Formats: sequence, C-alpha cells, structure tokens
Amino acid sequence: MPPESPRISRLEPYLSRTEPAPTLLKMLVGVQLAGIREDAGLAQEQAARAAGFSAAKLSRIEAGKGRRPPTEADVRALLALYGTGEHETSVLLQLLRRAGEPGWWQRFDKRLMPEWFDRLVGLQEAADAIRTFEIQYVPGLLQTPAYTRAVVERGLPTATGREVERRVELRMRRRELLERPDAPQLWAIIDESVLLRVLGNREIMREQLEHLIKMARLPHVTLQIVPLDVTNASAPAIPVTYLRFGGADLPDVVYLEHIRSATFLEDRDETEEYRVALDRLADEALDPRESLARLRDTAVRRYAET
Repeated sequence: MPPESPRISRLEPYLSRTEPAPTLLKMLVGVQLAGIREDAGLAQEQAARAAGFSAAKLSRIEAGKGRRPPTEADVRALLALYGTGEHETSVLLQLLRRAGEPGWWQRFDKRLMPEWFDRLVGLQEAADAIRTFEIQYVPGLLQTPAYTRAVVERGLPTATGREVERRVELRMRRRELLERPDAPQLWAIIDESVLLRVLGNREIMREQLEHLIKMARLPHVTLQIVPLDVTNASAPAIPVTYLRFGGADLPDVVYLEHIRSATFLEDRDETEEYRVALDRLADEALDPRESLARLRDTAVRRYAET
C-alpha cells in the first residue's frame, strides 16, 4: 500500500470553510484523484478501463467539471483501485460531500445560471487573484446596480422587469466577494472607451465612475485604464478573465465569454499566453495613480452635474 500523499494535509483546511465552495472542491477532488492515479503508476485510460468507466467520464471527474460532483461510489471505486490509505480516503470523501453543498449562486434559476456561468461564479468565489480586461463594459464585479440594469436592458431588450431585477440582484451578490475579509486580489484593466460609452444616462455613468474611484482606493483592487491614444496596445480582441488559486495544486484558469457560451482554458501553455498578454497590456496602460486621475477627470469633464 503506498504511503499517504503529503498533499492531503493541505486539503484539510478546506473542510472547515464556512461558505460552501463547490466549484473549488470539485476541482480539488479531481486534481487529487489524478495525482493519486499517477502515483499508482496508471495512465488515465488504464484506470478508466479498470474501474469500468469511459475515458471521458474519468477525464471529467479529474477536471472537476459538471454542475454536480462525481458520486461517492465512483470516487470510492477509484480510491480502492489506487490502494489509497484510510485517512486519505476519509479526507477526500469529506471534501466530496462538501462539494455537493450548493453555493449561494446555485439558488438562482438555471436560466440565469447556465452551467458555464455557474462555473465562472464558483471559480471567482474560490480564486485568490482575479485579473480581467474589458473592452465594452465595466467589469461585472465593479458595476453599480443602475449600470448593471442598463447593461442587461441593452443586452436583453425583451427581458421582463422581473428577470432584469433578478439579474441585477445576482450581479450585486457576486460583487460582495470584494467585501469579504479574505477578498481576492482584483486587477482590472479597462479600455478608456468603456468610460466614455454612455449606458442608461449620464447620471448612471457619473455614479459608476464614482464607484470605480472608490473601489480603486481599496488595497486589494488595482485598476488601470488603457487610454484611447495608445493605438498599438496589445489588447486581446475579447474580454478576458484570468483566475489564480492558492497553493492547492490547482491550475490557473482563463475564462473567455461568448454570446451564449464560454470557453475555459486550463492548459498551462494556453493560460501562460494570456498571462503574458495581460502583463504587456498592464505595461501599456496608465499606471494605477494615473488611471485614478483619468477616472476623476472623466467623471468631472464628461458627467458632471449641470
């Protein structure tokens, strides 16, 4: 029987989290199962065949994907196959059970929370650091209620008033993670055109810029503006969210949003390309102090009360 993995000691603190973190815990269970399989000297296809799974099923389990975690019976079967020790098995099964506890966002209607968006919110809730680049709207975690309402009404012109308000409620609940004692570091880079594009009306925009100014002063928030006169900025053509997690053997994740779906990248080579692109963009943008001055100037010059 192989010795218990030292990784397990790093997992035990997650058992005492007060707020469920199902997305993080599914990923942790999957990563640990993959590591234990490799320690046992089995390739993924070999393990899947021995456990009576398809290769695709084991791949999903190890990637921590899907709205629900794997079943306890499936995880027990894998751990038995790998000859896992009793304590290690106990910790992983406890994590698995906690992964089945719904996060607050999973109480919203599935129409508002399709599986890809459920995963994003869960990843943001679990991240130690979030980097984001936006070219059309203020990043969701930094929006005011009125600005969010204008975004939703613009993007979903046929939505009922009830649906609009539920979407606003969801976004406001999401941004509460920046108020937690253990809030993630947020590094947002925003194209200057976002500040100039009027959504709703000028009063809404003034309030939104004032909120950005307030948030930019927080120690865990870094805000940079890419000015319009930087014509050769190495900006991605679409919004990018880059998520990093604390020492738990989890990969960085890049989130790329489309109109009705999203792409999640976890391959190290792919995520590294986006990290480098965001680094270059940060070098080309105004620094945080200059960005704060640009926000103040735009709020006064373009949206001052008359």
